[in-house]
Amino acid sequence: MEHAGSDLERIVARSLRQAPPAQAPLMAWPVVCGSAVAERTRALSFLDGVLRVAVADPGWKFELQGLAPRYLASINRYTVEAVRKIEFVVMHLETPEQVPR
Repeated sequence: MEHAGSDLERIVARSLRQAPPAQAPLMAWPVVCGSAVAERTRALSFLDGVLRVAVADPGWKFELQGLAPRYLASINRYTVEAVRKIEFVVMHLETPEQVPR
């Protein structure tokens, strides 16, 4: 099972490195932060080495700022253009439960 995980990581890494440099950090965000955080955040933009990520409230912003160095190290393993900073922006986000069906 460990072999399958490392193979999957190589495939994801190769795909993200082939993505347009401005899009790769946006695409990599859910991979590096994990599904629980990805469901509650949204990568907004990447410009001049800064990845902007929307969060639902100040509590999430505070928690994720503490994890930013870990996220930076992970995201830069997958992207060609370096992400120097992750900026968390508080804004209303619709969660899957709020989306009308």
